[in-house]
Amino acid sequence: MTSLENKIPPLLVAALLAVSMWLISLATPEIMMSTNVRHSVSVIVLAIGIFFCAAGVISFGLAKTTVDPRRPATASALVSSGIYRVSRNPMYVGFAFSLLAWGIWLASAWSLAGVVAFILYINRFQIAPEERALMEIFGIEFASYKSRVRRWL
Repeated sequence: MTSLENKIPPLLVAALLAVSMWLISLATPEIMMSTNVRHSVSVIVLAIGIFFCAAGVISFGLAKTTVDPRRPATASALVSSGIYRVSRNPMYVGFAFSLLAWGIWLASAWSLAGVVAFILYINRFQIAPEERALMEIFGIEFASYKSRVRRWL
């Protein structure tokens, strides 16, 4: 299964899962809750997701290192400041929050399986190979960072 490592951009994975979540919502019962509450909670959760994604991209930009998740071996700097003091993978956290917001908007408990699928896929096929590459490039500096900061939250 290593053939899938760092091959599919995480944004595409999230988009495919968002479509899957929508299809699941069409075939499963709706959670009964006020539309206003559902929409308000969705917007708040989405805002959190956007914040994490934007903060991650900005931190990478300030460090002048690659944002391309398919080529972690080209990293020129280990970013450990800003949002990277809270999470080693804030952009993936942002995608997960965005999918959670979508699931809440759809009002389908079964569609939330898409969030779980995203986390499992990204852990195995994106984060694990990224961390191997970062360990090769940055060695003890990355090991120290990894021991201080959680993978997700």
